[in-house]
Amino acid sequence: MKKFALFCCAVITLQAFTGCASKQPKEDYGWLKHVIDVSVKQLEETVADVGDSVWLPRSIWTGYDLDFLYSQLQRDPVTFKDSLRVKPVKNALGTRRYCTSIYEWTSGFFPGNLWHAYQLTGNEELKKAAVKFTNYLYPLKDYKGTHDIGFMMNCSYGNAYRACPTDTAYRALIQTADNLCGRFDSNIGCIRSWDFGKWNFPVIIDNMMNLDLLFYANHLTNDPKYKEIALKHAETTLKNHFRKDHSSYHVVSYNNDGTVEMKCTHQGKSDDSSWARGQAWAVYGYTSCYRESKDSTFLLQAKNVAQLIMTNVKTQDAIPLWDYDAPDTPETPRDASAASITASALIELSTLVEDEAIYFNYAEKLLKSLSSDAYLAKVATNQGFILMHSTGSLPNGSEIDTPINYADYYYLEALIRYMRVKGLNYKSL
Repeated sequence: MKKFALFCCAVITLQAFTGCASKQPKEDYGWLKHVIDVSVKQLEETVADVGDSVWLPRSIWTGYDLDFLYSQLQRDPVTFKDSLRVKPVKNALGTRRYCTSIYEWTSGFFPGNLWHAYQLTGNEELKKAAVKFTNYLYPLKDYKGTHDIGFMMNCSYGNAYRACPTDTAYRALIQTADNLCGRFDSNIGCIRSWDFGKWNFPVIIDNMMNLDLLFYANHLTNDPKYKEIALKHAETTLKNHFRKDHSSYHVVSYNNDGTVEMKCTHQGKSDDSSWARGQAWAVYGYTSCYRESKDSTFLLQAKNVAQLIMTNVKTQDAIPLWDYDAPDTPETPRDASAASITASALIELSTLVEDEAIYFNYAEKLLKSLSSDAYLAKVATNQGFILMHSTGSLPNGSEIDTPINYADYYYLEALIRYMRVKGLNYKSL
C-alpha cells in the first residue's frame, strides 16, 4: 500500500509539471456519507431513549421455532435441546434487548460504537455520551471471570484512551490486561476462555480478539509480558484450532498437561462445521498478531483463513450464512456481524501485504453490501441499531436474525479503516 501511495504521488507531481494529463473522475462517496449520517442518527436516538438509565443496548429480542432449529442444525435434538435459552415472553419480542449487567460479554460495544461515531464525525455530543456509557463499566477493571474482559474494556476504555487519554482509563486498561494475563496457563500455552461448562480448560476462537488488549497494554507500558502471552496464545491456537482446510473449530478444551481434551462447537452447526463468526474472529486475530509481531507464520494464517472465507461464501452479496456449512436455503439466517468483522480485518490486512487489492476489494464489497437497504436500517427503525440480520447463537436459540451491537461496532470500525486507507475524512465526503 505504501509503495502504491508513493507511486501515485510521483504521477501526480509529474502531471502538475507537464500539464498534459487529463483529470480523473472523482469517486462518488455519497454512500459513505449516507451510512455515517444514518449511524449517527441511530446512535443519537438510542442515547436519548436510554436517557439517564444505566442500560446498555445489546440487540432486539427474538424467539425461535424448534422445527426451524432442527432444519438448520440437521443433528439429533438431544445434542442442543438442553442448551436452548428460555424463550422471551411474547410482549418482549421485537423490543430492545439490554445487557442484564455490565458483566455480559457484549457490554463494551455500545460505548465503543459511540467512540467510533465520534472518531468518524467529531460530534462532541457523541463524545459526551461515549464518556458516560464508558464510565458505567469502570468496575470491570476488577473482574477476572472471563476472557471477554478484553472485548468489554478494550472496546470501551481502549477507544476512550485513544480519543482522550486520562490516568483513570490508563489504570483501568492495565489492570484489566493483568487480569486477562492471570487466565493464562503456561503449561497449556493459552488464556482460558470460560469458567463454565463441561470442559476442563476451554479455549474458543473468539479469544483471539482479546489479544488486542494485551498488545495495547504492551504499547502503553513497554512491558513485554503482555505481548509474549498474546503471541504464545496465538501459537497454541494455531497448532490446535485449525483443520487442514484452515477452517477453525469453535472450542478446543485442554487437559492440564497441555494435551487436547476435545474439539467441538458451542455456537456452530456442528463440531466439524465452519461457524461464520468464528472464521471472522480468526482472520481478524491473526492479522493483529502479524501487525504486532511481523511473524510471517501469522500472516500466512490470516491469508489462509481469508481465502477460506472468500471461497466458501454462498451468497451473491458476500454476507455469509450464519455457518458456512448451514443449509443453503432462502430461510437460512445470515450473519452481518461476521461480515463486519471480516471487512474490518481484511482492510487492515490489505495494509500489511503486497497483494493488497485482493483483500481491500473484498472488504469494500462487504461494506457496500452492508450499507445497502438490505442490511442498513432506516433512521428511527431497528430499535436504534445500525445493521440488520445478524445471528448470535442459533444452537442456543439466541439472537437469530436480529441487530446486534457488535455487528455495528465492527462495521463502524471498518468504515474508519476504509476512510483511513482512502485518505478521507467526514467533511470531505
